[in-house]
Amino acid sequence: MRAIVFDGKLRVRADYPVPEVKAGEALVRVHLSGICATDIEITKGYMGFRGVPGHEFVGTVERAEDKRLMGKRVVGEINTGCGECSWCRAGIEEHCPERTVLGIHGRNGSFADFLALPQKNLHTVPDALSDEEAVFTEPLAAAFEITRQVDIGPNESVCILGDGRLGLLVAQALSLTGCNLVCVGRHPEKLKILEERGIETRLGEILERAFDLAVDCTGSPEGFNSAVSITKPRGTVVVKTTVAGRGALDLNRVVVDEITVVGSRCGPFEPAIKALKKKSVDVVALITKTFPIEQGVEAIEFAKRKDALKVLLKMA
Repeated sequence: MRAIVFDGKLRVRADYPVPEVKAGEALVRVHLSGICATDIEITKGYMGFRGVPGHEFVGTVERAEDKRLMGKRVVGEINTGCGECSWCRAGIEEHCPERTVLGIHGRNGSFADFLALPQKNLHTVPDALSDEEAVFTEPLAAAFEITRQVDIGPNESVCILGDGRLGLLVAQALSLTGCNLVCVGRHPEKLKILEERGIETRLGEILERAFDLAVDCTGSPEGFNSAVSITKPRGTVVVKTTVAGRGALDLNRVVVDEITVVGSRCGPFEPAIKALKKKSVDVVALITKTFPIEQGVEAIEFAKRKDALKVLLKMA
């Protein structure tokens, strides 16, 4: 099969083996896959991953023990636990110490014609959703995870730092809570996507310490300190950014101001699919360009551009 492989260097291969399908897993033919910041960080050494990157996808089930899945269009949760440890038994297998993570840790990902995932990780895609919308399910779910971790009321003052792919999704997801929300970025053309949905934006830096909640979606090693600096005493900072290297963290401010720090990763697919189906979020506006898989290396380079939002890989 065709696949984009990272082994210290990115390359496209036409002869990569189709993944082996273990008991309880399904083989999915990938239609579209999205390139995200984590994929770019992998090429810089994040997680020490070697293999096929990619974890945002939509595809069709070609092989599965559960015949009800055959031929279904699906998206998939990316974490697979051992099923036996205390974390898995507690229902949080995304923290299993033996877990694999699609395209990130221990499992080849979606930058390929085929991928394998447990059947229980798969969610069928409503007919009302296009592939271009469905491919955003995983990152949008990660945005909704914040609403499970932090109680956000209509009177809460919330600031999203970053107007990239994730920042725009987080801003749209949190806007549905009715909070007093502002998204801060450096690119007027990106912020315009939010403005058209009635979400307040600000260009440049915020200097005042004015927010109950700040969310770091900057993709920058300095993002955490920026978020801490604008958070009220006893406020909360949610860290969404994953980077291969971080600078010095201002933990003294965290202690003195009694700030709660919440790490936030993967999230629930159900509210993401529901929001996509209801069109309460706009994801198609985030698509900058679609490349065929044969141009995968060029696509990942393009995704690094400051003016790029979501770059997609098309397999067929």
